[in-house]
Amino acid sequence: MNVLILGSGAREHALARACANSTHIGDLVVAPGNPGCAMIARTVPLDLENHEQISAFCRKEAIDLVIVGPEAPLVAGIVDFLAAIGVACFGPRRAAALLEGSKGFAKDFCREFRIPTAEYRRFGDRSEAKAYVRDRGAPIVVKADGLAAGKGVVVARSLDEAYAAIDMLSSANGDLVIEEVLEGEEVSFFALCDGVAAVPFSSARDHKRVGDGDVGPNTGGMGAYSPPSIITPQLTERVMREIVAPTVRGMAERGSPFRGILFAGLMIGKEGPKLIEYNVRFGDPEAEVILARLADDLLPLLEASAKGSLEGVAPIFRPDAALAIVMAARGYPGVVVRGTAIRGIDEAERVTGVSVFHAGTRSEGGEIVSDGGRVLTITALGRDLAEARARAYAAVDRIDWPGGFFRRDIASRDIAQEPGTER
Repeated sequence: MNVLILGSGAREHALARACANSTHIGDLVVAPGNPGCAMIARTVPLDLENHEQISAFCRKEAIDLVIVGPEAPLVAGIVDFLAAIGVACFGPRRAAALLEGSKGFAKDFCREFRIPTAEYRRFGDRSEAKAYVRDRGAPIVVKADGLAAGKGVVVARSLDEAYAAIDMLSSANGDLVIEEVLEGEEVSFFALCDGVAAVPFSSARDHKRVGDGDVGPNTGGMGAYSPPSIITPQLTERVMREIVAPTVRGMAERGSPFRGILFAGLMIGKEGPKLIEYNVRFGDPEAEVILARLADDLLPLLEASAKGSLEGVAPIFRPDAALAIVMAARGYPGVVVRGTAIRGIDEAERVTGVSVFHAGTRSEGGEIVSDGGRVLTITALGRDLAEARARAYAAVDRIDWPGGFFRRDIASRDIAQEPGTER
């Protein structure tokens, strides 16, 4: 199969590495990719907003399958566009991608199909939103309705914080969703879907806050690990029954069958799992840990999802744990300095079980330099979380990049609860 992966981050680097190891791979292309992708695939400078350019490339290169990494092209309808010329795509069409593209749509959908989620209200007027918040009190959650690159949610601990969030998010993204704060443990649950069937595709927990101890502003993710100890086989069955199955069934009933990876952000509380939000693509950095644990060949699984033939498929994952640490440029998630040299990546990958995935990097004068906020993701496998964590941090410590920083506490809580671990 000739495969085109769209995107340029660590998620796309991880997808490319998994596809490169497939026994079914022919030509592998990543667009636009990054220097890490370029080591294992051909990279081409396609514009992800230019559907005509992408479709022309697919025709010229006889692409058999397009794998869409980020959410924006999915919400913009890239799958619809390519399907019209007969190119198979892994990912949902525009109407199904609304599950992530509009939080208001997603909440209304949950209400219609009785999918457990937080109580909410939608607002187009900020004064009405503030009046509602004043009546409900804090803490309360304020969400931008549209895409916001992981930065469109504020958990306001006071009324003043909520008012400021309403002003910020409504001016940037229009409509708002305001909802109750859910209590419990947050996890990321993934299911592979083909429009009718759905199968579990492991789970992960990420760390959104920028600083150790979960302090500071939200980010796109500073680290992740898989599997979280809270996700038991019994809980997996319940999530599939109460959240994933009705989602797939509901989208089919609406005439917008969901194909691709359904990423359900969950809060596991006393009443069981509740949906925080949907995503319609692999998470980043969750993809890096989940794909590290996948024992199956990835490519046939993605093809089965894209072509509606998942029935009877059961992806197999290694029992090992995987842990990822994101190295970000100083200043992230605010203004960052670009162009600082990064050395020691090869040394880091010499640590047993470690892979380094590029995100915001570029090649300059024979060196790898920073070119974004989240720059590298260092992922390690281990027999348990403690071993995976030790390997990941040993690898990070071999990377020479004074312009970067990272969290030192990824998975600390779960590791403290592992059998045989000193508390």
